[in-house]
Amino acid sequence: MADKPMAQQAAQAVPSGGAVRRASLSVHIMRFRELGLLGFVVLLALLVQWRNPSFLTLENINDLLRNAAILSILALGMMLVIVTRGIDLSIGATLALSGMITALTVSANPGMHPMAALLLGTAIGLACGSLLGWFVARLGILPIIATLGMMNVFRGLTFTISGGKWVSAHQMPDSFTGIATGSILGINTLIFIAIVAYAVFHYFVNHTRTGRQIYAVGSNPEAAVISGIPKERLLWLVYAIMGALSGLCGVLWVAKFASAQGDTAMGYELTVIAACVLGGVSIAGGVGKVSGVLVGSLLIGMLNNALPLLNVSPFWQTAIQGGIILLAVLANVWVKRSVDRNHLLRRRI
Repeated sequence: MADKPMAQQAAQAVPSGGAVRRASLSVHIMRFRELGLLGFVVLLALLVQWRNPSFLTLENINDLLRNAAILSILALGMMLVIVTRGIDLSIGATLALSGMITALTVSANPGMHPMAALLLGTAIGLACGSLLGWFVARLGILPIIATLGMMNVFRGLTFTISGGKWVSAHQMPDSFTGIATGSILGINTLIFIAIVAYAVFHYFVNHTRTGRQIYAVGSNPEAAVISGIPKERLLWLVYAIMGALSGLCGVLWVAKFASAQGDTAMGYELTVIAACVLGGVSIAGGVGKVSGVLVGSLLIGMLNNALPLLNVSPFWQTAIQGGIILLAVLANVWVKRSVDRNHLLRRRI
């Protein structure tokens, strides 16, 4: 009789076949989450096309991709920051500062080469990001506090440098505004730069030691330090990269809209964070894929393009985007819990 309770305990300790199957399913969902999100994007595109036949025209698709290019580039840098359990709320202000300084420079020097303008904006952003990285990595200031404070500093500098004035299209040379309208190898320059950025980041995070160490810092900071990973240097690096991309996008933004303003991209950092979350980047750190960020950026870009075509009120557009982001967060939480249960079941088997 004494053996019966022990047998029951043993039976309870062994996971049932259904539990194992559910755990296996969660693993497949985690692996192919990006495919599911891509399927949703395709389905949404077909529904919008059904309501408005002009949506999937070549002209509109090209416009959609050009509008999503800047967002997707910024989302790459934000992915690295979030992977390390950080956040950067200053990217909109950094973008505005680099865009304004570059616009003022090219208006004063009309013969300036477009590549020099791109390098100038990137260098300004790199300096801003490096300063932020120093605050976070060396001084140990919480990322949300450091970036919130510097956001106001950078925004104030933008208004101070410009004197509160705009730099309009007629003050910019055609060679500069042509950055957004020109093409490389038959591909629009904005889209081409985004493609190159994604190729570089895909290689960086998947095939370099530094890329793997960044994920290790986000997954378990204490263990990373014990194993000899230079946590401070990596934190400084990701914020420097984020700043450089913000500076680059500042030039692209000003060239695209042919206007530099003090309030350029105000609040845009929230849209970038939303693209990352939709793409499966975990706010808890350590999780995120380049492919997921790409699809998330495309989904945000598609919503921004499709909702006006469907004559949806601007107020409802914001609400719909917020609802979709909330659903994505809930899906991420469900998948993470399923994977955690799977790991627990595997240890018990």
